[in-house]
Amino acid sequence: MTRFGNYYFFLFLFFSCAHEDIQMKDMEGEWSRNPVVFSFDISQETKPKNIIFVVRNNNDYPYSNLRLFVSMYNEGKRFGGVDTLNYVLADPDGRWRGSGFGDTKETRFLYKENFKFLQRGTYKIYVTQAMREKCLVGIEDLGIVIQETD
Repeated sequence: MTRFGNYYFFLFLFFSCAHEDIQMKDMEGEWSRNPVVFSFDISQETKPKNIIFVVRNNNDYPYSNLRLFVSMYNEGKRFGGVDTLNYVLADPDGRWRGSGFGDTKETRFLYKENFKFLQRGTYKIYVTQAMREKCLVGIEDLGIVIQETD
């Protein structure tokens, strides 16, 4: 196999081993304080999952971090508290973290690792931006990945 053939084979193996359920929400130019709601079904509550947030920002975003309030619901009832999260989007020198070409960068942040859901059913995660501004510009998309772990 050529060097590039080995590279593509490795990428295929890497991405085929982990099952991900990803949802993305378009922020349509600005993110108000209204919560973004992600809904998903859990059919095997015994298998632990990683919950990962995906943030796509551009050069219009005025901050180096992003603060979020996150709460989880099952069958309409909140379980656990409201988590306050702070994710770093830029290095101290101002360079955006994450990957991507051009002005848009995509960064993934681990929210819950090896999380076991209480029971089967439909779950909702509410995410509210907790920055000082009522409307944030520069956040293009917000997403969530529900990833099965081995």
